[in-house]
Amino acid sequence: MTSSQRHASVTPIRVPVASVQGTLALDLSPRHAPPVLPGPTGSRAVADVVPIEPHQRDRLEVWVHRFVQASVEIVGGDRPASQLLRWTTGSVYADLHRRALLVARAGGHLPGTGRVQPVRPHVESVHASFVSPTVAEASARVRYGARSRALALRFENRDERWLCTAMDFA
Repeated sequence: MTSSQRHASVTPIRVPVASVQGTLALDLSPRHAPPVLPGPTGSRAVADVVPIEPHQRDRLEVWVHRFVQASVEIVGGDRPASQLLRWTTGSVYADLHRRALLVARAGGHLPGTGRVQPVRPHVESVHASFVSPTVAEASARVRYGARSRALALRFENRDERWLCTAMDFA
């Protein structure tokens, strides 16, 4: 019996794919209804560990939006890193400065010299969650033309001002 004769006589077995697979039991069936949000119609879901007034969250999210916009402009070379020195810890400041130097070296320019990036970054969304009354974590989505990047940030309220203690680009 030749190889082609053996393959011709094999009957394929069709095994249906279950809607729940693997050890994680992921439900892969499609959802047709929109997600149910808590609270009145139009309110957004929040994941606070402690109860926070909505206006306090809104104020923080506006501030984080400006902080993230400045951060991506620093990394891109439009701003000097020193503009965020007051609102970052030493390690976050050093990481921003290092990223700005790497991008500048790759692009053949000096960091923070007011260079206009070919594709301007734009902060699309910011979501904050309060871990305690003085600690908040936030996520942001930044669009660079047709591409997007995500940032994860942690802020602590020290001496009546928010200080970025961790920042991670994804």
